[in-house]
Amino acid sequence: MLFTLRSKPVFRETPRYILLYNLLFADTAQLAMSQLMYLLHACRMKMLYPVCGVLVLITVLISDISPLTLALMSLERYVAVCYPLRHATIMSIRNTGLAIITAWSFSLLNVVIRVILLLQFPFQDLESLQMKQSCSFLAMDLVPASDHFDKAYTCFLFASAGVAVISSYIGVIVAARSASTDKASAHKARKTLLLHLMQLGLSLCSTFFNPFSFAISKILDRVTFYRIQSLLYVGVFLLPRCLSSLIYGLRDQTIRPVLIYHLCCGLKLSSIQPKRH
Repeated sequence: MLFTLRSKPVFRETPRYILLYNLLFADTAQLAMSQLMYLLHACRMKMLYPVCGVLVLITVLISDISPLTLALMSLERYVAVCYPLRHATIMSIRNTGLAIITAWSFSLLNVVIRVILLLQFPFQDLESLQMKQSCSFLAMDLVPASDHFDKAYTCFLFASAGVAVISSYIGVIVAARSASTDKASAHKARKTLLLHLMQLGLSLCSTFFNPFSFAISKILDRVTFYRIQSLLYVGVFLLPRCLSSLIYGLRDQTIRPVLIYHLCCGLKLSSIQPKRH
């Protein structure tokens, strides 16, 4: 999907596909970091606090991009349906790029605040910087203020993104009743916004993975705990990250033929070459 979205000018110059590329890039990077963190935790590998801190902060930076981009994509669909004549001006390539930079900057600000809170912990009083447990998000909540900030920020982030998606959905419904609105476009936008809302809900569920895993680890035996943890990992981490590619790769009439072409390219070449020989 990432290669497909960079293969044609129409994908590189359309705000909708630029935002989609940013969403898929963040989901792919988060999937890679989640796999790494999961494997480190499963292998019970212990590392230094600075190394674990870097891995956790990179994961935090990437994880915030998905809900922010979903909010931007919802607003873009709202503008496309409700203000079709001004869509090209409002959602220009420059404005789309600025919106993406703003999203990454907002996520980076969250990381900076977490670093400041983390530095309040007296690492100099420790005998060694070697961690006594596996690297995880909970292991890096070393000060109470860090945990309070994490909960407040998560609530603010998903509440803001949820308001943006729901408001866009209501706006599209209201606009669909107007005689001047393209009914087919409004109906398609309404379905897309519902999918955005579902994606946002799945992303929100992933934030409860670590606290829930920590809670059940105290009451279940090790074998049962790892089985449930694996099922939760697939359900709340892998599924939401793959959902974007499935939704847009199969539903979008512009992306689907190009995606199928790239997926089948090797097969076509292998069938053509023997004939030439």
